[in-house]
Amino acid sequence: MAKVLVGLSGGVDSAVAAALLVEQGHEVTAGYMKNWINDEGIPGDCPWQQDIEDAHAVCRTLGIELRVIDLIDSYRGRIVDYLIEGYRSGITPNPDVWCNREMKFGVFLDYALAQGFGFVGTGHYARRRDLTNGSAAILRGADPNKDQSYFLALMTQQQAAHALFPTGEMLKPQVREVARRFNLPVAEKKDSQGICFLGQVKMSDFLRHYLSDSPGEIVDVSGKVLGEHRGLHLYTLGQRKGHGVASPREGMAYVVVGKDPEKNRLIVGWDTPAAEGLYTRACTVGTLSSINEPIEEKRFVDAQPRYRAKAEPARVEPLGGGRLRLEFQHPQRAIAPGQICAFYDGGRLLGGGVFETAGSQNSIAENPECGLTHNP
Repeated sequence: MAKVLVGLSGGVDSAVAAALLVEQGHEVTAGYMKNWINDEGIPGDCPWQQDIEDAHAVCRTLGIELRVIDLIDSYRGRIVDYLIEGYRSGITPNPDVWCNREMKFGVFLDYALAQGFGFVGTGHYARRRDLTNGSAAILRGADPNKDQSYFLALMTQQQAAHALFPTGEMLKPQVREVARRFNLPVAEKKDSQGICFLGQVKMSDFLRHYLSDSPGEIVDVSGKVLGEHRGLHLYTLGQRKGHGVASPREGMAYVVVGKDPEKNRLIVGWDTPAAEGLYTRACTVGTLSSINEPIEEKRFVDAQPRYRAKAEPARVEPLGGGRLRLEFQHPQRAIAPGQICAFYDGGRLLGGGVFETAGSQNSIAENPECGLTHNP
């Protein structure tokens, strides 16, 4: 049996993870990662105090120790600063993926190993497998509606080797049933939503606290001025609402199809496959991370460009320097630099990277020798 530090968030998934590890006979200690307390007056609710109380109640029920671990400075340096600088530079960061890499399986794992723990357990809906070559693999969670392996795409082999995901073998209703079986006080607690560890804080309010509005023109794809935006960092590619520009076409709304940081212009157009800038096949992906099988030559993968998106057949080609070229078999909507792409081989997570650029939706057709001829 192993010595495990469970990341207890105050929610039902991590509580059940702790309960299952105790039931399996492991030596379990819980750790609450105190990353954010929202003491700067940002609108919204950051329920860290209630979460700690709930975590204490779970630990009393299970008869295990809870450690409240102050990681506020690390979180600010690794996540908050990354988020702010990303939006300031015009990209669309994904704090949840980086939070797993840098916090849960970064500083929290480092703390666990330094304290003599062999593993960190979490409530992620993903599965870990030991392979015959001695490495650890991460698979999609058993519940297709809750699978969270996408959020682990930037993890390393060293991180995966020390990770345990007890709830990943279960469906969500089963997790609730287990919580009731253990009489856990959070059995009926609603799942939390929002930015990683920030609670019910709107991204727009969070950004406005750190980045001043920088108004500029809203234009269509021909350059015609249609209105004024409040700051490019407040808009995302593919956004249909909130830009304030009414469409002259009945039943068709303007969507954000691009940004021009040099001229501080927001570009809007129609949400159609022919929309310039909105749909793309060819991309470059950087900051590559591999679970246990680095992409070292041209190959086919299933590429998932965002959390709720379907993984799509794609071909990848290494470019060197931790970058690769990715070509989807079918055009993908609203791929923005800064977002995360996860790579799979069937249900096994290979790793992932950060979108750097997105090219024309016709890039493959324009380069027949690079076309996809195989559907993996």
